[in-house]
Amino acid sequence: MIFGLHAALAAPAEDQAPKFRVVALAEKGGIHQPFVDAAKIWLNNLAAEQHFSIDYIENTDPIDEAYLSKHQLFIQLNYPPYNWTPVAKAAFVKYIEEGKGGWIGFHHATLLGEFDGFPMWPWFSNFMGGIRFTGYIPTFADGTVTVEDASHPAMKGVAASFHVKQEEWYTWDKSPRPNVHVLASVNEDSYSPDTKTKMGDHPVIWTNEHLKARNIYIFMGHHPDLFQNPAFTTIFKNSIFWAAGQSQ
Repeated sequence: MIFGLHAALAAPAEDQAPKFRVVALAEKGGIHQPFVDAAKIWLNNLAAEQHFSIDYIENTDPIDEAYLSKHQLFIQLNYPPYNWTPVAKAAFVKYIEEGKGGWIGFHHATLLGEFDGFPMWPWFSNFMGGIRFTGYIPTFADGTVTVEDASHPAMKGVAASFHVKQEEWYTWDKSPRPNVHVLASVNEDSYSPDTKTKMGDHPVIWTNEHLKARNIYIFMGHHPDLFQNPAFTTIFKNSIFWAAGQSQ
């Protein structure tokens, strides 16, 4: 009887297949751990509400073509573009180039260069618009983000401009704008406190339309407080469904 009761209770859950599956490559430890922890809580709540599943991994060891084929969306939660296994790199390139799934990257995903003994990954640099990381605002600054393409699905329901508190605001060696479709940029004149760490034209959300996969990079991603910012969470939610090719 105990076995029969267990089987009866388990069967409905098994029948309720998720609408789609997400893999989140989550950076472990360091200063970004609070953001990642907050992201997991928010994502788990959204997944339960919207009936999709999430697998979390903390390094690229599990990634190969077979693993990625199970997922309709790849989220890079601050994990940088170095220290990937060769197998993972090859599988990810194919996943993106052949449009086998969608991609959302946050913050650390554009930490492009030679770090911790690992060389630059040229393909990923091109994926992000041909950029290289040059610096950041170590003391943090508030800033105003301006939406440039309100018609894009990721920007649905987002105000024309919104405020982001205490962000690092990376700089790169050049603007990715010539090589990507910019969805939003930060107004560097709005930085508070002001800083000399500026790059002029400064996109912070964009998509590379030269590749088959639906993809979006969202620069913001340092503090867990972002999950109290309605503009940020709206963009994140919109991006999940758009990149995964799903309706909300």
